[in-house]
Amino acid sequence: MGEASIPKPIKFLFGGTAGMAATCFVQPLDLVKTRMQVSKGVEGAAKPSTFSVISGIIKNEGLSTLYTGLSAGLLRQATYTTTRLGIYTWLFENFSTEGVPPGFFMKAALGMTAGGAGAFVGTPAEVALIRMTSDGSLPVDKRRNYSSVFNALARIYKEEGLTTLWRGATPTIARAMVVNAAQLASYSQAKQIILGTGYIQDGIFCHFVASMISGLITTIASMPVDIAKTRLQSMKYTDGVPEYKGAGDVLSKVIKKEGFFALWKGFTPYYFRLGPHTVLTFIFLEQANIAYKLHVLGIAGGSGGL
Repeated sequence: MGEASIPKPIKFLFGGTAGMAATCFVQPLDLVKTRMQVSKGVEGAAKPSTFSVISGIIKNEGLSTLYTGLSAGLLRQATYTTTRLGIYTWLFENFSTEGVPPGFFMKAALGMTAGGAGAFVGTPAEVALIRMTSDGSLPVDKRRNYSSVFNALARIYKEEGLTTLWRGATPTIARAMVVNAAQLASYSQAKQIILGTGYIQDGIFCHFVASMISGLITTIASMPVDIAKTRLQSMKYTDGVPEYKGAGDVLSKVIKKEGFFALWKGFTPYYFRLGPHTVLTFIFLEQANIAYKLHVLGIAGGSGGL
């Protein structure tokens, strides 16, 4: 019985569960990141910091507000992460030859494929998540006040049409392809290099170090696409005219009005959300795969499959 013997449905189940478990810890940082990205820079005014945004939310809206949109975050993981990690682990094992993992660029290509597929499936939950987490930054009379992710999806469909659930799908898919090419490939590569040094053995510490390296690379690469996606999905229409025409319009307006480095606005909460989320997701996924191989398939010393 070979290494590629975990059934596909189990791979998908482990991927989604790993992402959902990690989201429970990092949801507040996701909310802070979104609030910072949708805030428009005011000339002469101090730029909001991560701390000022967190303290402002707690002071004005209450501590529990930091978990607004958790239901949407969990649904996003159940759809997006289940698909992307399930497809990636399946492709990774299929493209490994006699236990030798694929090269870096093949890993990146596998990550892009898995990410694009996952993003399309997860875009409706992503739209709901962005709207729920950014709602508190709007004037009271313009807030949507969704009660849950299912209320958000139902109202978006009823009030704005089915296609609105896939608004921003192009930058969402582009972001997912960038994120997954960077995250999955850099994680697998970092882990391979770390193990190759001989100083760190395969285990939770190795997975932690590889995850934090992966998180940093992914944050730098994906933030410009992420801010375009966030602005598009949270925008409102004025007299039937959308605030932005598309992802390119968002990026040009942000650079023109807020400066080039505004494309990395919310870097700190983004990294401290993505880093731990990457760590928790990969550690959980690897341990689940190893445990399944040991206790169900009877394979001792099997790898986590990444």
